[in-house]
Amino acid sequence: MNDCKRVVLVGIPGVGKSTVVNKIQETLKSKGITVEYVIFGSVMMKEAEKIGVKHRDELRNLPVSQQRKLQLSASIEISKMKSDILLVDTHLFIKTSEGYWPGLPIDVATALSPTHLILIEATPSEIISRRIKDTTRRRDIVIEKDIIEELSIAKDMLSVLAVLTGASIMYVSNSEGKADDASAKAVSALGVV
Repeated sequence: MNDCKRVVLVGIPGVGKSTVVNKIQETLKSKGITVEYVIFGSVMMKEAEKIGVKHRDELRNLPVSQQRKLQLSASIEISKMKSDILLVDTHLFIKTSEGYWPGLPIDVATALSPTHLILIEATPSEIISRRIKDTTRRRDIVIEKDIIEELSIAKDMLSVLAVLTGASIMYVSNSEGKADDASAKAVSALGVV
C-alpha cells in the first residue's frame, strides 16, 4: 500500500467497539498488513495526567477549554504514527455538563486526516445491557430514549466529519454475537483484503 489509511472507528459506549476493533486488527495482521492501533482517550489521558487527572472518566468533567487543549495535543501525537493502516478508536462526542461536545472538532479531525470513518452501532437494548455489565467504567444511568438520542447525534456528527474531511463513512451493526460479521464488513470497506 502506498498511502497510510487512517481509519477512525467510533461508537457510543456499549456498542462493542473494542471487540470489533480487536477483530479488525486480527484480520488485517493475518493478511500481513501493518496495523497500528491507538485509543484516542488513552493518548488524551497521558496528557491529562500532567495536569493531575487520575481517572479517564474524569476527562469529561473538565472544563471544555481544557478538554479541547488535551484533544488537540492527542490528535497531533496520533498524526505522527505511520503504518499501512492506522486505527483510531475514539468517540464522536462527549456528554458534559455543558451539553454534547464534539469528540472530533475540526482542528482535531484535520490533524488526524482520516480516510475512513466507521460508526459501530447496536440496538438500544444491547447497548444498555452492555453498559450495565461493564463494571470497569463509571457510566451515567441512561434509558432507551437517551441511547436513541446518542445514536442520532453520532450519525449526524459522522456525516459532518465526512463532509469536512472527505473521508468515506460506513455504519456497521454489531449485533450480539455477531462481532465477526461487523469486523468483516469494516475490513471490506478498507479495500485491502
